[in-house]
This record gives sequence, C-alpha cells and structure tokens, in this order.
Amino acid sequence: MLFNSIDFAIFLPIVFLLYWFVANKNLKLQNFLIVVASYLFYGWWDWRFLSLILFSTLIDYSVGIRLSKEENISKRKILLWISILINLGFLGFFKYYNFFLDNFITAFTFFGTPINAQGLNIILPVGISFYTFQTLSYTIDVYKRKLEPTRDFIAFSAFVSFFPQLVAGPIERATSLLPQFYKKRTFEYHKAVDGLRQILWGLFKKIVIADNSAQIANEIFNNSADYSGSTLVLGAIFFTFQIYGDFSGYSDIAIGTSRLFGFNLKQNFAFPYFSRDIAEFWRRWHISLSTWFRDYLYIPLGGSRGGTWMKVRNTFAIFIVSGFWHGANWTFIVWGALNALYFLPLLLV
Repeated sequence: MLFNSIDFAIFLPIVFLLYWFVANKNLKLQNFLIVVASYLFYGWWDWRFLSLILFSTLIDYSVGIRLSKEENISKRKILLWISILINLGFLGFFKYYNFFLDNFITAFTFFGTPINAQGLNIILPVGISFYTFQTLSYTIDVYKRKLEPTRDFIAFSAFVSFFPQLVAGPIERATSLLPQFYKKRTFEYHKAVDGLRQILWGLFKKIVIADNSAQIANEIFNNSADYSGSTLVLGAIFFTFQIYGDFSGYSDIAIGTSRLFGFNLKQNFAFPYFSRDIAEFWRRWHISLSTWFRDYLYIPLGGSRGGTWMKVRNTFAIFIVSGFWHGANWTFIVWGALNALYFLPLLLV
C-alpha cells in the first residue's frame, strides 16, 4: 500500500478512529491494533511475505529473551550471530542471490570455464532492507546491554512492523522506538495537527516535486543521445530533485503519520543540498541510515581511531556496504566507492 494511494487515504482514517475511539483505554489493545494494521498495510502488497516479518520478529524476540538469561560470553556471541545470520541471510537471498550468481557465472566464463546455471525468479519483499536493520538494532543493543530485552511480544511485533515507517524508513533504533510502545498514549490535538501538516508537506514533495521532476529526468535520460550536454546536466538536476522529493517526502509522511498515533520518529533529512561539504551532506541525508552504519559498522571496525590507513579502510567499508545496501548492482558499489573517495581529502588533512 503506497502512501500516495486511494487505499492509504481510506486505510489511515479507519485505523486512526479505531485507535483513538475504540482502543484508547487499553495500551495492549492499541499495540495489537497497530500490529494488525501494519500486517494489513504490508500484506496489501503481497500477503505471502508477512511470514518473513513474523519469522524475523519471532527470532529476534527469542534471541533477546535468551540473551537476558545468558551470561556466558561465547554463548551470547552465538545468540547474536544467530540473529545476524538469519536476518542478513533473508536479505541476502531475496536481494542479492541473482547478483552473486550472475557474477559467479561471469567470472568462470572469463577464465575459460563456462558453467550453466539459471537464476531464480525472486520477488524482492518491499521494505526488507529497512525492517531487517531495525530488528538487528534490537539484538545488537540487547547484546551490548544498552537495552533491556522485552517480554511483551505484542509491543515488539508493533515495533518491528510499525506501518508508517515499515517500507521506507526512517530506520528507528530499538532504544528509541520500542520504549514508546510501553507508555500510555493520549490524543493531543496540536500533535495531530503537526502530523497532518507534515503528511501534506510530504505528499507535496512526492507528488508535485518528485513525480514531475521524474517525468523530465526520465525523458532526457531515456533519449540521452538526442540531447546536448547542457540538457543532460539539466536532467541530472531534475533527478536530484526527484530523489530528494521521493525519499524525504516518504519520510515526512511516515513521521507525520506516526505523530497521529502518538509516536515520535527521528528526522531523516535536514536540507542536505545546503551542506558545505560531503561530510556534512551525509550527516543531513538519510540520517537514520547513515547513523546506523556509523554506529553498527564504522565504530565497531575502529571508527576514526588509529592511523590514516584505518580511517581510509573504515570509510571505504561503510560506503561500499551502504552502496550495496541500496541495490544489487555494480553501479551502486561504484557509487559507494566514489563517495568514499570524496571523503579522502577530509581524512588526509
């Protein structure tokens, strides 16, 4: 179900009314309603993939419970790796299986040993890159003892599947979003108004800015041989408006919708095109993803500690993985490597 669809325009008011006028006196009922609404929201696209969300929820909930009882360091690491491997295994299979298979075949053919293997007709589950990272934040933080594991399965299920940010972020940390499901929520008129205002602003970005910019950019790039260099540059400019309107527009709708239900999500974009340098740009663009990679990949690798080589290595690691996260294609990997190169002058100062 898309935010800019008639289906969502009908779905949202119904859930809102049930949430505040039927379930408002019972916190567990409110959380359960969120789970049902979120599964309906996601299943509207393809109900078969609801089993993935449910299985991921069960695994990470169970791992969290086991971590609360386990003091042995080796066993705690095993439990953490069970969560990481299962979650990334699902993500890797659905998103990257055919990419790796195609490159495997190409490599063997290049060295004179052609092999015959066929890819699978795999449908990529919408939002799997987002909710996978969200559930991983829970098990990693529980493992590091930054978060007490929850025994409230309904609240945890609501955290994993929370429909406003399920398919396009922001990627919320368990330390920030999960505790909000434990607290009684009361309707606040000014928050609802702010939420509606942000939803409308997000829809404006998506429908007016992004969709119209996309028409022009697609027309230019789909017929690039027919246009001059200056027109291609114009197409690139419209493309920058398109991707910003798409990403930040969806984030605004998610944040605004969450406010309607009494939840606060983190800001995901902070006027990134007004940044003074590449480092500031990545502090302002897709903030929830950038900070996730910083805290769960860059810092564990050593961060900025150590010599220049360590900084360069970790910077390339975070950007190449980030590029690969965006898509199973060499263009995304090259895009990540280029962004790492842009950082080199800052690292070598």
